[in-house]
Amino acid sequence: MNESFKKWSFLSFVFVFMLAFMTACGTDKEPNNAAEESLLDVEASDEVVESFPITFTDDVGREVTIESEPESIVSIQTSNTEILYALGAGNRMIGVSDYCNYPEEALSVQKVGGQDMDAELVLSLLPDIAFVTKYHHTTHEAILKQYEDAGITVVVTGSPTSFEEVYQTMEVIAKATGTTEEAEKIIDDMKERHAALQEKAKDITDKKKVWVEVSPAPDIFTTGKNTFMHEMLESIHATNAAEGHEGWVKLTEEEIVVMDPDVIITTYGYYVDNPAEGVLAREGWEEVPAIKNEQVFDVDSDTVTRPGPRLIEGVENLAKIIYPEVFGE
Repeated sequence: MNESFKKWSFLSFVFVFMLAFMTACGTDKEPNNAAEESLLDVEASDEVVESFPITFTDDVGREVTIESEPESIVSIQTSNTEILYALGAGNRMIGVSDYCNYPEEALSVQKVGGQDMDAELVLSLLPDIAFVTKYHHTTHEAILKQYEDAGITVVVTGSPTSFEEVYQTMEVIAKATGTTEEAEKIIDDMKERHAALQEKAKDITDKKKVWVEVSPAPDIFTTGKNTFMHEMLESIHATNAAEGHEGWVKLTEEEIVVMDPDVIITTYGYYVDNPAEGVLAREGWEEVPAIKNEQVFDVDSDTVTRPGPRLIEGVENLAKIIYPEVFGE
């Protein structure tokens, strides 16, 4: 796969992410209210639900009833796939999105499309349940109806932008697959590890300003408020240089330089060779503290932007990079 294609794929992902973000934050209150009620239902129940049939409300306000524990699953979202494998449902996966790259076992599962699903293939696989996104619900509602008419249970998940929302999505997926005990263990572990980082961070008095770059020049995107990167930085007492912006935004080099970040984090090393070298060589950036002190690092994009179990690895890695004297082993 050449570099231009990879970059095109990334920018396509950014577009879809921003579309999903705007859809979730739009003016149509009814789906959002229903989704909030769904999450409240999950939070209100302290009981471990392992018996079927089960009825719950998904993230677009649809009431979903599952008569028996699903034996075959299709997931058309990378984060949902990671969650399902973490929950121990990997042996039931018969279809995943074209972009599902983790865990390794997912690479050998039948690919069924991404933003545009291969409806014919999904119908031929005839899974018991299909996990799709709000994007699919908004743009491919007729296809989802075909699935349901064929006897496939469709569950729509939202676009989490915080750790708490990820936990809630995990709980919904776990209820649908009979894996609530596994979900509790994963969530408890993530919360404990995150709390440990926050406790250590209390000793940090000299907060560093961090610029996060999720795509390279000339189209430089970053993550502002209501993103995982923002929450991660705040939780380890670092300042997001783009905290004045919302979601994923594009900024110019001139706008970035005046922010004077102490650390620069890139997330595109999977398709650009040696991204730190490219950032350090930028003309006009010589006086930026992160450049003068060579504090430019690349991290695995999936662990800091993908709403799944590996987010805790992402924040642990960022902590060690930004404050090695506090979090280094």
